[in-house]
Amino acid sequence: MKLMYALWGEGLGERLRGEELRKELAGVGATRLQVNVRDEDVAAAQVRHRTYESPISAIVSVWTEGEVEAVTAVLRAVAEEVNGWVVEERRPIEPPEVGDGVRTEALVNFAILRIPEELTREEWLHRWHVLHTPVAIETQATFGYVQNTVSESITPGKRVDALVEELFPMGAMTSAHEFYGSGGDDAELQRRVTRLMESVVSFGAHLNLDLVPTSRYVFGLG
Repeated sequence: MKLMYALWGEGLGERLRGEELRKELAGVGATRLQVNVRDEDVAAAQVRHRTYESPISAIVSVWTEGEVEAVTAVLRAVAEEVNGWVVEERRPIEPPEVGDGVRTEALVNFAILRIPEELTREEWLHRWHVLHTPVAIETQATFGYVQNTVSESITPGKRVDALVEELFPMGAMTSAHEFYGSGGDDAELQRRVTRLMESVVSFGAHLNLDLVPTSRYVFGLG
């Protein structure tokens, strides 16, 4: 089972990557931890969106065979505020493997999505998973793409229907050509931007959106 959490608080990066937290999570049945933190390494990222009053500080993913409540309690002890969800994961592009605790050499954007009122969940999922996914892969320089669809909320908080993780070259923080993989060709860049945005609008992902640039760290807890 995969759980995902949005966390708020100061100085979370060090605590979330610390040995004590890993021991506590392993003790309640967690087998894997991924920490995505908004830090100085991605401070130059030019594209950000938020619907929450305060920017999200970190997004944490936990794979567990234990109780959801126990994992949530561990994370609540290190953050000022926690929102969490049970998710179903799809990996259209598998992120590169890195060593435990090693920063992935990437700008990792997390998009938090919500289903627009005019679409049913089924139609929204079809437009996103079936129609949009190949467009996103074609038009961007992503080398990791993970789609997490929320199946259940596990804390109070604002509604969230999906969390999308996309890995870009570090240069994508400040270069549109690096972000879209257009190779310095302005006409190709415009084609890709237009194609992508038409697809994004088709399932309402341009509205009510949070976009959080992060650094990514993965830990095995077994």
